[in-house]
Amino acid sequence: MDVQAELARQSVKRAAGLIDGDRRRHRRVQVALSGRFMRSNRDEHACTVKDLSVGGASIVTTVAPDPGERIIGYFEHIGGLDGSVARLTADGFAFQYKVSEHKHDKLVAQMTWLINRDVYPDEPGRRHERIGTKGRKTTLQLDEGIVLDVDLLDVSVSGASVATSARPAIGEDVVVGRIPAVVRRHHAQGLGIQFLTTLADDVLRANFP
Repeated sequence: MDVQAELARQSVKRAAGLIDGDRRRHRRVQVALSGRFMRSNRDEHACTVKDLSVGGASIVTTVAPDPGERIIGYFEHIGGLDGSVARLTADGFAFQYKVSEHKHDKLVAQMTWLINRDVYPDEPGRRHERIGTKGRKTTLQLDEGIVLDVDLLDVSVSGASVATSARPAIGEDVVVGRIPAVVRRHHAQGLGIQFLTTLADDVLRANFP
């Protein structure tokens, strides 16, 4: 039996359980994600997410916003979330948000990845062989609809690396060529990007000839 594959399958099952009901309506994943949040007066503050679900998160910060106050958060690997302060806690506050069906599915996928990266500690976000693509070009479409011409450094059936000076937030939705994806990391030359679905070999070749 492939032990790593079995562990990954179990992790996916655990992540799917995030939408099951419990005392908080959604089960939490323990994380340690850096981020920032903006209060209703537009002041921004650093914070850390210590647990996360598809409906809320626990935020660690030295700043005490008002209960019920609107908060916009930007978090590592997750991107932007718009919600409100559910209650204050000893080390910060409980952040509650509602998301669209698309964002809900994306959050489940992101939390699955956060769980699975512990199964593959030496391969964060890279599960498939990368193909060098020196000299090739593609496009990168950002959330705002801005389309950039970028250098395609390498690509696999699960993701790509592109050279660009743009720095969209980790966790932000993008489109590489015509493939929906999410930003997973920043590097010296640009971005590491994960496709939302694993591509078949013929689809990969058709989109990145």
